[in-house]
Amino acid sequence: MTIANAGYLEATARQRVRRFFDAGSVHEWLGPAERVTSPHLPALEMPVAFDDGVVTGRATLEGKTVFFAAEEPEFMGGSVGEVHGAKLTGLLLRAARDKPAAVVLLLDTGGVRLHEANAGLIAISEIQRAVFDARAAGVPVVAVCAGSNGCYGGLGIVARGCDWVVMTEEGRLSVSGPEVIEAQKGVEEFDARDRALVWRTMGGKHRYLLGEADALVADRFDALRLAVASFFGRTRAIDLASVRAEHAALGRRLERFATAGDATDVWASLGVAEPKAVPMLTPGDFVAMADRVRERADA
Repeated sequence: MTIANAGYLEATARQRVRRFFDAGSVHEWLGPAERVTSPHLPALEMPVAFDDGVVTGRATLEGKTVFFAAEEPEFMGGSVGEVHGAKLTGLLLRAARDKPAAVVLLLDTGGVRLHEANAGLIAISEIQRAVFDARAAGVPVVAVCAGSNGCYGGLGIVARGCDWVVMTEEGRLSVSGPEVIEAQKGVEEFDARDRALVWRTMGGKHRYLLGEADALVADRFDALRLAVASFFGRTRAIDLASVRAEHAALGRRLERFATAGDATDVWASLGVAEPKAVPMLTPGDFVAMADRVRERADA
């Protein structure tokens, strides 16, 4: 498969940036030439990346100025270390100041870089706070969870703290990844090698049916671009009332699906007529079906 016709899933961060945003509009901040690398990895005799695994900058999308970040899936699983996190935080704080049409986060990560321990954990908290700062300033923050690593760990939480989440069927979104759950609870609880189980439980279609993803599109750049652009000028409330509404929705979910043993049980409870056929539906057919039954946090 050539780069020209490859989908988003298999692309590198820079390929994604080049194809996601308007041609010739990308301006990178703190790029590889600046040589700002992790201060921790050399002590562990680990390789560094000159961009620490994330590309940040400014571009236009459908003619509107946006700030963007794209995580590199091939560098340490897109993990968040001190520099990586600082670049994301700086981007969001600059957005709160300059007010672009949106911040677009192309997330592709297993979460915190364990080699950097507390620095990575602190970075996640700083990113989360900066997301709220940008949102409070009226800048829509859009998370795209469609990469090969999924979107896990602290950035899984950050993604759900954004205004909008865009996914593909191939994307995955969760706090703990399959291997972590299996290690903690045992293979009887969750078999990380069961790829159908993983996608059924954490994949884009499941997240869309639960109301946790706001758009579900095919693994194509044109589809993802249009989905992100549809959220320009649209923000969600970020106040005590919205937090209480979300908590109430989570409480209702616990009651509603308490006896479900599998995602297909959840889908059946929602009213999906043929739950086992869901994985075979095209994105268009799936969304047409799901929009009639999907759960929404503000329902």
